[in-house]
Amino acid sequence: MADADKKEKDSINQINGQKPQRAWITVHKKMTKEGIKTSFKGNLQYRLAKDKYTATKFDNFMAVAVTIRDRIVERWIKTQQQYHKKNVKRVYYLSMEFLIGRLLGSNILNLGLFNEMTSALEEMGFDIEELRDEELDAGLGNGGLGRLAACFLDSMATLGIPAHGYGIRYDYGIFNQKIVNGYQVELPDEWLRHGNPWEFARPEYTVKIRFGGKTRHFKDKRGKFRVRLIDSDDVLALPFDMPIVGYKNDVINTLRLWSARSTEDFDFSYFNDGDYESAVYNKMFSENISRVLYPNDTVSRGRELRLKQEYFFTAASIADIIRRFKVHNSDFKNFPDKVAIQLNDTHPSLATVELLRILIDEENLDWDAAWEIVTQTFAYTNHTILPEALEAWSLPLFQKLLPRHLELIYEINHRFLREVATMFPLDNDILKRVSIIEESNPQRIRMANLSIIASHSVNGVSALHSKIIRESIFKDFYVFWPEKFNNKTNGITQRRWLQKSNPHLSKLITDSIGDGWVTDLYQLKKLEEFSSQSAFLKKWQQVKVENKKNLAQYVYKNLGVKINPESMFDVQVKRIHEYKRQLLFAFYAISEYLKIKNDPNGFCVPRTFIFGGKAAPGYFMAKLIIKFVNNIAEVINKDRSIKGKLRVVFLENYRVSLAERIFPASDLSEQISTAGKEASGTGCMKFMINGALTVGTLDGANIEMKEAVGEENIYIFGLNIDQVNILLKQGYNPKEYVARSVILTEIVRLMKGNFFSPIDPGLFDPILETVLNKDPYFICADFDSYLSLQEVISKDYNDKSSWTKRSILNVASSGKFSSDRTISEYAGEIWKVPYNCR
Repeated sequence: MADADKKEKDSINQINGQKPQRAWITVHKKMTKEGIKTSFKGNLQYRLAKDKYTATKFDNFMAVAVTIRDRIVERWIKTQQQYHKKNVKRVYYLSMEFLIGRLLGSNILNLGLFNEMTSALEEMGFDIEELRDEELDAGLGNGGLGRLAACFLDSMATLGIPAHGYGIRYDYGIFNQKIVNGYQVELPDEWLRHGNPWEFARPEYTVKIRFGGKTRHFKDKRGKFRVRLIDSDDVLALPFDMPIVGYKNDVINTLRLWSARSTEDFDFSYFNDGDYESAVYNKMFSENISRVLYPNDTVSRGRELRLKQEYFFTAASIADIIRRFKVHNSDFKNFPDKVAIQLNDTHPSLATVELLRILIDEENLDWDAAWEIVTQTFAYTNHTILPEALEAWSLPLFQKLLPRHLELIYEINHRFLREVATMFPLDNDILKRVSIIEESNPQRIRMANLSIIASHSVNGVSALHSKIIRESIFKDFYVFWPEKFNNKTNGITQRRWLQKSNPHLSKLITDSIGDGWVTDLYQLKKLEEFSSQSAFLKKWQQVKVENKKNLAQYVYKNLGVKINPESMFDVQVKRIHEYKRQLLFAFYAISEYLKIKNDPNGFCVPRTFIFGGKAAPGYFMAKLIIKFVNNIAEVINKDRSIKGKLRVVFLENYRVSLAERIFPASDLSEQISTAGKEASGTGCMKFMINGALTVGTLDGANIEMKEAVGEENIYIFGLNIDQVNILLKQGYNPKEYVARSVILTEIVRLMKGNFFSPIDPGLFDPILETVLNKDPYFICADFDSYLSLQEVISKDYNDKSSWTKRSILNVASSGKFSSDRTISEYAGEIWKVPYNCR
């Protein structure tokens, strides 16, 4: 027994004369195995009112979670006390999404308690993995945007940056996806149904949020022009705090999520009249604001709710930031010296106007002083290259919900356009392009333009993406403000995506080069010297096989499909969207099937094609692609003549915890978006850090991965962005490419003949029509290049030693893609806050 555990047992024995609860309280925060066991038992009894006979698996999970939480809280309070004592500059990260997933495993690792917790649970007869599986994913995001935000919070805490995340505490996160007869069916994600052990309600910091009403303009006693909002509809924003644990540094930051509450819970006049529904209508209507992530914005009510969500959380956050600033500061001129606010895309951009409103209407600053504070405080990260994805709000809707903010936007726009006109006196077209107000019918408010104008920094999230926004999307702004624009290539936290999700590989790496890589990913470069050692290669291969077996067991348990761990696991898991080209991957799966059917004895590397991802509920084509993939799987998996050489599986309900199973088991990562369409992508980095090789286009972060790992260790195909643009100018005819491709012609023939939809003739005609007549994402143009490269990949995979060496070199070259590196760049170059580089 360790000395610490022995001393603790002795101390417990000395307390025998005390009541059991007293003994538990005395030792419940100890960072040792015995302390954990005592805490667990105490939490089960005194907080959950259960014993070993009545406790369910979920009760046991909760007892473990609270045991860890207790150890977090002490450090959390000390961290926040230090921030206040030193009156530090703080970073506020505003995001509509935080896809944090499960927290138990990460919190245990970041506290440095994994061995102690595992040992304690084993001695009490529990399996830590079974208890971790009881935790529901906190699906407060849709994909890369939300997962990036979660990685950034982890890195900020680990780097010791005083930071707070702000978002919405959605009652229902991203929907649970079920595949029924091949179709996606959306079910509510009730992630809070059993409670959340990590959150603390903070009702004392509730903020009143005001919608609608009308503005009253008047002069005060000093003759100063003033504005007040009257007759508004009010909603309360109730904050819930979650701790964000830094890695082994005792730094605990805060994620504050806002939940909507009605100002009137119950109307007795309606109740007494027997109108019970109307009695609670205001409560239900108000609380819808935080009910669901991404309401359907194809209908007017959905759009109104979405705009309400954006203002709700940004207004609450700005009020909270100002309240905290005023604790130690009185002069708003110092606000940018104490506050840095990062906008994670345009969703929080109303925060800029809200801060301006408060400074002018409530703090009585003049316009120039207030605007200077705003522009020195905010920084904006753009996440999309797709013009249709750039957020814009109908002006009539905006005027209805936020009349005062519209007045301020008019004034911001007027002053900005006056500056532009001074620089470009004869160019009326540029005024139209850069104006916040789009002259459409109805007029729309362009949130990206607002974000750029109101921020001192504008960054893209990969080198290519940043180049595109400078030279194309926001070219006019770049000409006007070149100093604002910069690049911050995205990253991922290795603590979640390697240390936690791939413990076998983590152990092999740590045993070989030490554990410094956990906080300095560049140290993985040391693996290069092992890439030619046959004994190390064999160990690396064994880890991959075990991970593949684990995923194969999951697939069989959940889908009833047996997949061969010896086959190549060829994987594309991400949000379903046409530009991400799941169709290209599906067509390749069909081509492999046709090759085997035409030449059963020919060379073939067995492959398991693994798809996963969710389609937006209102996105018809994306949902049809899911059905298409599942119908392909139905045909291929039931064809005995191919002797199990191919399998196709669609893993339903792709989420963070499932991703943690998939990445460690993957051999080949499909990053095949149309060049110039993916801003960055972080899934590619998660595959890379787990030893998968990448096949992809010169898009997003693929370009920087190629530079890092070398072109011989990555597979690149297809048109680059310049070639795409040339083809568009020349006139692109996809049918010409189909006619030149024997395989693509055969795939089209099969689809026209309803080979994959025999009982639903014409089901996939919309796919055919799009691909043959429009093909906006150049599937036909890139298909043969993709097919040829896959032939090379199959032959390379057959050479296990060479493939394994390149797998090791991919991991060794992934140092740049840590979110720690990304956040250190934000901290030093944008936020101007110190950080600990370990």
